[in-house]
Amino acid sequence: MARKQIRLKDVAEKAGVAVNTASTILNRRPNSWASKATEERVFAAAKSLGYRPNRAAVALQSGRFHTIGLLIADMHNPYYTHFAAVLGKAVDARGYNLIIENWRTDLVREKKLLEDFVHRNVDGVAAFMSDVDEHREFLETQGKMGFPMVALAMPTAGEVPVDMVVPNFETGLREAAGTLHELGHRRFSFLSARSKGQRIGKRPALFRNIIGELPGSEVEVVECGPSVEEAREVAQRILVGPNRPTAVVALNDYTAIGVMRAAKDLKLSVPEDLSVVGIDGVPLANHLTVSLSTVAQPHEDMVAKTVELLLARIENEGEEEPPPQRVEFATRFILRESVGPLR
Repeated sequence: MARKQIRLKDVAEKAGVAVNTASTILNRRPNSWASKATEERVFAAAKSLGYRPNRAAVALQSGRFHTIGLLIADMHNPYYTHFAAVLGKAVDARGYNLIIENWRTDLVREKKLLEDFVHRNVDGVAAFMSDVDEHREFLETQGKMGFPMVALAMPTAGEVPVDMVVPNFETGLREAAGTLHELGHRRFSFLSARSKGQRIGKRPALFRNIIGELPGSEVEVVECGPSVEEAREVAQRILVGPNRPTAVVALNDYTAIGVMRAAKDLKLSVPEDLSVVGIDGVPLANHLTVSLSTVAQPHEDMVAKTVELLLARIENEGEEEPPPQRVEFATRFILRESVGPLR
C-alpha cells in the first residue's frame, strides 16, 4: 500500500499552529515572530510525521531555493575542501543548503561549470576562479542581471562587476621571507603550481620582489602542475647539486607536501637540510610528521564575509542594489617545524 503523503497542513495541525506559521518556521524565514517553544513544537511535529518539504513548491512560493552553490578548483587539495566545510556550516546556520562542484583544475571545465551553475536551482554562487580576467565577460553579464555571486580569487587590476573576497599574500610572504633570511637562507626557490593554460599569477612575482629586497638573496621560480605528484617530481630535480636552494616556498600547502616528500626521497632532512613553506594554512599542515610552516589565510573570516555578501543580495527585499564590494584579507606567517636555521 502506498505511503500517505505528509503535507504541511498535517504538520500544522499536529503542532497546533496555522499553516503559514508552520511554513515560516520550517523554511527558517527571518520574519518569523513565533516563540522558541512554538518553533520547537513545529520541528518536532515535522520530524515525528516524517515531513519533507517540496523544494520546488517552496521555491515557487518564496522565490528562493535556500541553496548556495560553491565552485572549487580541486577536491584533492585540502584548502578547498576545508573552505567548503567551513562554508557549509556557515550557510547551514542561516537556513541554506550548499551544493559543491569541482572543476578539477581543468580550465575548460571551469568555464562550463561557471556558466551552468547560475542556471541551477541555487540562489547565489561563490566561485574559486583561476583568473578573474578570463571570466570578465561572464561576470559582467551576471552583474547586470543581478545574480548574487562572490568571486574567490587573487586581486586583479580594475573593477570587477561582482563581489570579491580575496587574500592579500604580501604580509604573510614578507614575514616568511624575513624569517628565512634571518635564519641564514639566501638561495630560494618558489614552486609555482598551475593548471595547463593558466596564467602564472601574481604570487611568484610578489615573492621574487620581496626576496630582491633582502641582501645577498636570490630566487628561482620553478613551474609544476597542480598535483602533489607533479610537485614531488619537479622538486626532485631542483633539490640536487651544490647550488640547490636551501629554502623552498610552494604556491600552496598541497604542493609543499610534495616538496617535503621529494626531500625525503633524496635523503634530505627537513628542516636541517631544507626549509619548506606552504601557502594557505590548511589545518592538515599542523599534523604532518614534520609540521608545515605556512602563509595562512583567515578562512573563517573569509567565509563569514562571503556569506554576508551573498545573503545581502539574495535577501534584498526590493532595495537598491549596492555596488560590488572587493574585500581583501591579510595573511600571516605561521612558523612550524619545517623551517629552521641554515646548516
